[in-house]
Amino acid sequence: MRATRLRSGSRTVGALIAVTATATALAVTAIGPAAAPAAAAPAGATSHQPGDACTAADLGTRHPYIKSTEVSPTITHFKGWYVTEGTTGEQAVTTTTTTTITVSVGLDDKIEASFAVDALNKAGVSVGLSVKMESSTTNTESNAVTWNFNQPGYYGVYKGTKKVTGTYGSLNCNRAQQTDGSWALRWTEGPGSGSFTTYTTLEEGAVRCQDQVPAGSVMAKAQTLLDCGAPTAKAAHPAGAVAPTAKQGQNHVAQPAAPAERPKAAAQAALDCQSAVYKIEVPGKPLSWGAPLLANDGVRLRPSSIFSAHLDNWRLCDVTESNGVLEATLWNWGNGGCATIADQDASSERAILTTASCAEDDLQRFYIYRDVPGSTSIGVQNKYTGSMMGHDRYADGEFIRQYSSGRQDGTGTYNLTGV
Repeated sequence: MRATRLRSGSRTVGALIAVTATATALAVTAIGPAAAPAAAAPAGATSHQPGDACTAADLGTRHPYIKSTEVSPTITHFKGWYVTEGTTGEQAVTTTTTTTITVSVGLDDKIEASFAVDALNKAGVSVGLSVKMESSTTNTESNAVTWNFNQPGYYGVYKGTKKVTGTYGSLNCNRAQQTDGSWALRWTEGPGSGSFTTYTTLEEGAVRCQDQVPAGSVMAKAQTLLDCGAPTAKAAHPAGAVAPTAKQGQNHVAQPAAPAERPKAAAQAALDCQSAVYKIEVPGKPLSWGAPLLANDGVRLRPSSIFSAHLDNWRLCDVTESNGVLEATLWNWGNGGCATIADQDASSERAILTTASCAEDDLQRFYIYRDVPGSTSIGVQNKYTGSMMGHDRYADGEFIRQYSSGRQDGTGTYNLTGV
């Protein structure tokens, strides 16, 4: 979704300073310890922290938590503009794009998954600002600013925003051993950490060197671009645009980095599989994961019977364990393939789990989060996509899919039952 274009209007510089000063004071109050955040968390967006208790129903879910944040006023469009006696009044100024900010979470700037939206929401709450939580970029904003200049002088005409950046982690529910030797379920940091970028609504205005502006505001950032000590700011000019100073020229358009290409999988992998065979069952129900017979089909919930032809039987292969989390390839006895998310669907929410020829490929690797010893409850997460496995509804033939945050109703929790 593109950013909404701001509607330019006629304003005076003096009025803007007063409004901005008030807004800045309110913003400072909003991020104080006792104040409510400006961006309210959506329903269900609980702020889990590492070490908090979780339940077996949470094994198939995943949540972001914010590790660090930074807020920086940023000018996205700017133009030096000289107003002389007789040229005051309302004028339309075409600014130049100086900085492009693109909303992103990790390497992805397509904010479609619930995990990414939740991460940006938590980031906004943590800094007390209302931020963009959808795919958006400032270069879709109009660069025209209509302003009422009521005094002559050298102006910086601008659009700007508060850029919010930081890092996030990923929390998964998993068993943890306590100091007394007992076991409990805790939210633990799992794979999937990264950085995020977002921004607040754009504001526009005009500012002169001699104007008193709030420190740390977008207007103050624009004033620094005027380079007030330079000859440009002090010399007389004809009315209209002023050539950019060296300082203004340093602000270049920032292009988002291209996502790293995923390494290609090897043709075939020789697997070291455990002898145990399992069903991955819906708890308390007769349906379990059944691999497809046809290459263009997916893993579905199926009843187990003598006619299942081992399509409901899975082995764990190339198993490793780190911090209590198993990592394994899921090999199907019935069709000889390995569970995977198709390469072309890796970034898609609700992509279908399928099987393919086994290969050295992180799309075929899964983290398994376990309940306390004695329970067979597990959650399953794809290593490459970071998404949890689950299903939309309980029904014969229903696909197993990936969900970036898992299934919050607990339907992403399964039983790994030996057969």
